[in-house]
Amino acid sequence: MSTTAAPTLDVSGTPRTPLSRLVGVEVRKAIDTRAGFWFATSIVGLVLVVLLIYTLAAPDSDKNFEDLLGVGGGVLGYFLPILVIMLVTSEQSQRNGLVTFTLEPQRSRVVVAKFLAGVSLAATVMVLAALLAVVFTGIAAATGASPEWSVDGNLLFNGFVLANLIGILVGFAIATLLMNTPAGIVAYFVYALILPTAVGILSELSSGFEKIAPWIEFNTAQMPLFTGDYQPSGEEWAQIATSGVIWLVIPLVFGVMRLLRIEFK
Repeated sequence: MSTTAAPTLDVSGTPRTPLSRLVGVEVRKAIDTRAGFWFATSIVGLVLVVLLIYTLAAPDSDKNFEDLLGVGGGVLGYFLPILVIMLVTSEQSQRNGLVTFTLEPQRSRVVVAKFLAGVSLAATVMVLAALLAVVFTGIAAATGASPEWSVDGNLLFNGFVLANLIGILVGFAIATLLMNTPAGIVAYFVYALILPTAVGILSELSSGFEKIAPWIEFNTAQMPLFTGDYQPSGEEWAQIATSGVIWLVIPLVFGVMRLLRIEFK
């Protein structure tokens, strides 16, 4: 009696899923859910409301395109990281990881795709915010102000693009480290709101702590990106880099390592 070998499925010659397709899938996952879609929409809506209030309330001398762009960038700085946190933590909180890492076993590619998807979504929102700044600068001009349309390059890169990119990276690091949506959002607001307040109070009480605060607290170190001529000095860049290692690089490394090894149930 002859025996027949069990059929096998050889997928060794099957090409990998293109990274661009993985990024597209992650973008869809971020905005296909009601929570993701309405949160992204709410960010743009909030920027619109804040710019409207600013245009109505600010003095005519402060209704320049540069001023409106800075206001919009400040709003985005608080909320874009939450969008990234929701994108990353959905693998655990919504159990998407069981499907995601079955269809794409190489987790490092999924991590890269998630980061690129988060940057893509953030870039889209930032472009919309910049367009809204243009619109409201036009409204200011139509209502009697004489706004300046020029924008300082340091503000555009450091105060708008770089500052928001750092926020996205911080959100990504927190998300990978905790892999829980509520915990990630709470941790982010502790980092973004409570920690700077505590550091500010301690700096007022101790001149010695005030000198070392920018070297150990990331939000304090980033202040030159938002104030003055938006061009940090060499020492201030060193403070950003040093505190960034503490609050961004180290959590990001441990977070990615955890995401590459976590068991989804």
